[in-house]
Amino acid sequence: MSSTPATPLSVACIGEAMIELSQSDMPDQMVVKFAGDTLNTAIYLRRNLGAGHKVSFVSAVGRDDFSDRMVAFIESEGVDTGHILRHPEKLPGIYAISVDAAGERSFAYWRESAAARTMFDAKGGMAFDSLAGFDVVYLSAITLAILPEAARAGLLDWIADFRERGGRFAFDSNYRPRLWQDRATAQHWVGRAWGICDIALPSVDDEMDLFGDADRTAVIARFAGYGPAVGALKCGGDGPVALSRNDGEPGPFRRAEKVVDSTAAGDSFVGAFLASHLSGASLAQAMQAGHDQAVEVIGHRGAILPRDGG
Repeated sequence: MSSTPATPLSVACIGEAMIELSQSDMPDQMVVKFAGDTLNTAIYLRRNLGAGHKVSFVSAVGRDDFSDRMVAFIESEGVDTGHILRHPEKLPGIYAISVDAAGERSFAYWRESAAARTMFDAKGGMAFDSLAGFDVVYLSAITLAILPEAARAGLLDWIADFRERGGRFAFDSNYRPRLWQDRATAQHWVGRAWGICDIALPSVDDEMDLFGDADRTAVIARFAGYGPAVGALKCGGDGPVALSRNDGEPGPFRRAEKVVDSTAAGDSFVGAFLASHLSGASLAQAMQAGHDQAVEVIGHRGAILPRDGG
């Protein structure tokens, strides 16, 4: 954790919380937890950010027992839930994790009718201006993908105005082809988000897959055209690379001794990176903090590392 900034910060992490099913130590038994890319980041941001700062999760869930348990879990992590809407009919989405011998994971999703898709609905959803009190807004391409097009456009329009008023916008790739109508649609909206981004945290594989870049050098070259955003390109076990040549490089990055489950590697990186960066650390220090957090997380099952490290 980095030095604490003089002025308390308020950060909004916008996205979908889901019911997570993962394999237990017993055959044919599953463990039920709660996770989701921006929720994972919110939790690791809260764990790494100094006391006095506020991290809020912005979403919509149901009024069912699982939603109650989900909100209670989020609150238990010290993340504010005041911007979570409770839909009267819809339920949270569900995903199941399968992990191979190398720790690589695959997912099965049931999320098409999830409550989170309604968080900014014109009827019954929250107004974008309800986010005006935050200093930093963070979301991912998954957040954009699950929103209807009108809400997607309205959110990015609001963020552009939010930045003009002094707010900062942080964004992560997390490209999931199945969530998008087609690749061109994803390119349009993700590219638009990168174009208004202050803190950019792309993943090299996602960017190459979505935009057809040949390698990390090509990704970095493309980002130079988006504007003056700071940030890091996540490159897995190799460690991150600064998006600007003037941002400095940490290193060397340590390798994970054992990969048990790579779930939330990128999400935890973003949480620790943002905590360090927003606390005034150098970009090199923030990249190191993010990488170290990710290495710890992939040594355990599931998205959220137990507080006792076990």
